[in-house]
Amino acid sequence: MKKPVIFCDFDGTITETDNIIALMKHFAPPEWETIKDEILSQEISIKEGVEKLFSLLPSSLKEELVQFLKNHAEIREGFSRFVAYTKDHNIPLYIVSGGIDFFVYPLLTGLVETNSVYCNGSDFSGDYIKILWPNSCDQYCQNDCGCCKPSLIRKLADNPNHHIIVIGDSITDLEAAKLADTVIARDFLKETLITLNIPHFSFGSFDDVVEVLDSQIEVKV
Repeated sequence: MKKPVIFCDFDGTITETDNIIALMKHFAPPEWETIKDEILSQEISIKEGVEKLFSLLPSSLKEELVQFLKNHAEIREGFSRFVAYTKDHNIPLYIVSGGIDFFVYPLLTGLVETNSVYCNGSDFSGDYIKILWPNSCDQYCQNDCGCCKPSLIRKLADNPNHHIIVIGDSITDLEAAKLADTVIARDFLKETLITLNIPHFSFGSFDDVVEVLDSQIEVKV
């Protein structure tokens, strides 16, 4: 029997909304929208797009950015119960995020262990925010992902006896979804998987996710 391993997105998946988009809407000049559209249409890579987005924001805004998200970001219903479920069933849970450390870690404090969170880094030493890439693409990926979720799957679950579960909502989760045995999706990712005819389950809350896990892996836990 295969052992389930879960790779869960953060922005727009664990949180109700995408935190990068929320920051750009509130703090960035209007040109951020063009960059966002180029990312979604895959005209530019995710890495290039995220670099461009944050280069629009002065480093002096750091504390204001963090406080804004602490005040406005909402954790999706059922997430703490989902985390408890994974612990009760001894299922490894990795948070793999295209988000940035300065807001991902604070928003997950008390919910998951830091050593199971993989995201992008940040440098506020210059005039504008610079993004760092500690989880770049391996030799098997040429998509310039930034935080490369397929590479992390290969690194953390490189075993034919693993049942890989991907939970996500956006373009940053698409390549990971293609490697998964089970995909649980919403929003942009869900619509893209429908277009590509890739099997998946949908979810609105993490209670829905637990129901899917029960139906898919109960004989494997």
